[in-house]
Amino acid sequence: MAVTIKSEREIALMRTACGYLSEVLDEMVAYVKPGMSTKEINDFGDRLIRAHGCVPNFLNYEGFPGSFCLSVNEEVVHGIPSRKRIVKEGDLLSIDGGLIYKGYHSDAARSLIVGGRDKADPAVLKLMDVTEESFFKGIEKAVAGNHLYDISNAIADYVEPFGYGIIEDLTGHGIGRHLHEDPMIPNYRQHSRGIRLRAGMTLAVEPMIGLGTWEVDFADDGWTCTTKDKKVASHYENTILVTDGAPEILTLPGGRKRKSAEQ
Repeated sequence: MAVTIKSEREIALMRTACGYLSEVLDEMVAYVKPGMSTKEINDFGDRLIRAHGCVPNFLNYEGFPGSFCLSVNEEVVHGIPSRKRIVKEGDLLSIDGGLIYKGYHSDAARSLIVGGRDKADPAVLKLMDVTEESFFKGIEKAVAGNHLYDISNAIADYVEPFGYGIIEDLTGHGIGRHLHEDPMIPNYRQHSRGIRLRAGMTLAVEPMIGLGTWEVDFADDGWTCTTKDKKVASHYENTILVTDGAPEILTLPGGRKRKSAEQ
């Protein structure tokens, strides 16, 4: 699949898809309380998506059984919603999902501390904030004329001094008429430059950072990805539009926001 340049019509549709997703994630983050199951959180988000006249793009994608990936603590990504998985005060919960509007996809992820930031282990809170900030450091390079791996290296430049593990088995990606399109966008350091960025590219940039190792394991369910050392991991993602100037963050209408700071 070649990297696609979106038309003005396609960009308008993606803005709508991404705007709806931003609203859904805001409501989900506010909804989460200690004692809830990840299935309950998933079902709440699913209802919000459908209330916008959209459908969740994760549900049944390559067999995934939920509308959202809900990953707790050492789970990096792809946590399957379950009635048995109960979130507790102080847990780090990552909510990753997307929706389809008139054939176009959105994708974004938020991490939060269940019960509020004041309930977090300080080391976990720092990890969460660094992961989010690394996204913004990365997309400073997401400008037409730069190269794809300028994004990767900017993320790595910011994260590496903290001693965290940048997950290498999973990457960001292009997005549009398909949930996953070219190009693949690593979050770790690259030694080549990658393709040249062009205005009209739409990308899902998503740092996944572990408190310890970068190495991961995959559960027998075929989906859940955990850190090999079982230390906490964080995930933050937005769909962006490359322009001739600063990128437009489609899943954060109005520009840069600190979602984690609101917890």
